Amino acid sequence: MTALLETRGLQKSFGAVVAANDLSVVARRGERLGLIGNNGAGKTTFVNLVTGYLKPDAGRVVLDGHDIAGLAPRLVRRHGVSRSFQIPQLFASLTPEENLLVALGIASEEGMSAWQPARSPAMTAGLEDLLARFRLGEYRDHAIAALPGGVRKLVDVAMAVTHQPKLLLLDEPTSGVTAEEKFALMDVIMRALEGSDATVLFVEHDMEIVGRYAERVLAFYEGRIIADGTPDVVLGHADVQRFVTGMAP
Repeated sequence: MTALLETRGLQKSFGAVVAANDLSVVARRGERLGLIGNNGAGKTTFVNLVTGYLKPDAGRVVLDGHDIAGLAPRLVRRHGVSRSFQIPQLFASLTPEENLLVALGIASEEGMSAWQPARSPAMTAGLEDLLARFRLGEYRDHAIAALPGGVRKLVDVAMAVTHQPKLLLLDEPTSGVTAEEKFALMDVIMRALEGSDATVLFVEHDMEIVGRYAERVLAFYEGRIIADGTPDVVLGHADVQRFVTGMAP
């Protein structure tokens, strides 16, 4: 697989706190990459640097040959980067169907317009495809505020893929979801992405989820990457067990 994303020497500090310390990462096309580390280790800072929510103090973010470091999030999105959030960013008074129509309208080449119908044939086809792929059909007409956390997570991810991203970043997709729901949730997400060559990076604290769904894992500690490899290799790494999982003897 060829490289899609390359970060080179990324640096970011908040006062005396170094949140990103010379982060150099390569993510290949179609790869499923898990990001692990304790709170404050630098995972979300890395995601925010890649997606434009933070500007690096130094370093480069190269996506498909284009340097996108420091661009505003909307411009980063135009280059093919999309994300979901730990706390889903949804219109709580609207339904999943209405949230998805808003996202599809924004993602369309024409954009949203008062002069364009909200339910054009293309919009309707895209809506029905997303509702089916993310198993949201039975919830389509319910207000977001009344839905379980796992369903809100699925709507958030479905909205993120309306842009057909090259790179999709998921910030803690199973946080706030019960132990009984977490695998079913990730199964739906990963199956919905089957057939896509999008590279998926997901931040996760649950090592069972990481072990099952990541092809490769990056372990963060104090703004640095301390291990990079397959789940078995990284989760068995002495520093990861000491600083991340707490499993060291």
